[in-house]
Amino acid sequence: MNWDLFYKIANASVIPAWALLAIVPNHFITKKLVHSGFWFVALSVVYVFLFFYCLGGEGGMDTLQNLKISFQRDEVLLLGWVHYLAFDLFIGAWITRDARTIGLHHLVVLPMLFLTLFAGPVGLLLYLAAKAIKQR
Repeated sequence: MNWDLFYKIANASVIPAWALLAIVPNHFITKKLVHSGFWFVALSVVYVFLFFYCLGGEGGMDTLQNLKISFQRDEVLLLGWVHYLAFDLFIGAWITRDARTIGLHHLVVLPMLFLTLFAGPVGLLLYLAAKAIKQR
């Protein structure tokens, strides 16, 4: 298998969704494709196929050493990356919807979306802090 090609496709597949969240978070197309769950479901289906493909083989998740061995396999590394892509996008979509609900301006949310895309928990933590401040 050409795992590098699958990696490039997976990476490219989320860019339109993140662009929609950043540029037109309330547009009907964003609602239909991103907020509806379509994008994360599609990524999750890919994840499930990769998950079953990766079962067996060397390594495991029971020790750090076995995890290291697992992630030396390209398909397992890709599996982990698709996991990140799906969950970070899910969180980014939730942040934009939740921010709208609490009245947090989208320009304030943009850096949090950027951080969620590139460092998931950092963006989420920053958003949760901003939300707590906003709701005081």
